[in-house]
Amino acid sequence: MGKLTREAVVEQALRIGDAEGLQAVTIRRLAQDLGVTPMALYWHFKNKEQLTVGMADHLVCGFVVAEDHTRPWDEQLRGLVTGLIRVLRRHPCAASVLEEVDQMEVPNFLRVWDTALGLIRRAGFTPEESCLISKYLLRGTATLAAGPVNRRQGRTEQEVAESARVKRITFQSLPQDAYPHIVEMAAPLAEGSAAEVYDTFGVDLLMSGIKALAACRTEGSLP
Repeated sequence: MGKLTREAVVEQALRIGDAEGLQAVTIRRLAQDLGVTPMALYWHFKNKEQLTVGMADHLVCGFVVAEDHTRPWDEQLRGLVTGLIRVLRRHPCAASVLEEVDQMEVPNFLRVWDTALGLIRRAGFTPEESCLISKYLLRGTATLAAGPVNRRQGRTEQEVAESARVKRITFQSLPQDAYPHIVEMAAPLAEGSAAEVYDTFGVDLLMSGIKALAACRTEGSLP
């Protein structure tokens, strides 16, 4: 093979993580898959911690979300969230990768975070509030991106359907007097929603909370 690049190492690590989970990503496994010695990989990453940071940075590489002061803050923030969901969903292991790293070490993620902070600040929140909201928002975005992927990862459509059927029956078999609402909603709880409904409703939920707080801030209802 040609010269081993940092990008090639990271992309192979993501392929392994997507197929087998982040725990399967090791320097030894990567070296084996890439046909090199482990020492060749140490030129790029000294350990798995550095490799995971490289994976996290690659996840959002090229996702440009520059703030535009001519457009409403909420419109831009919603676009950031929906775009980030699409980007992260390309890799089933994305949520696990982001949970493992110190996001301060991930330059591409920092650019997304910085834009989110600026947009939230424009809504009238204090710096402290903006930091909290951005953390909740970005964590919620990663969770939304992982939801449908986690339910289907490594399984056929038939296996997914059978799993949902068993779960629905389990919910329906619970004592109705003790868990009336779970029994009533057994089907949607077990089967979930279509991806587009899942995403749209989830983003609406995240954004409506921020917009409601911003409106209260504007009206002087918050301390």
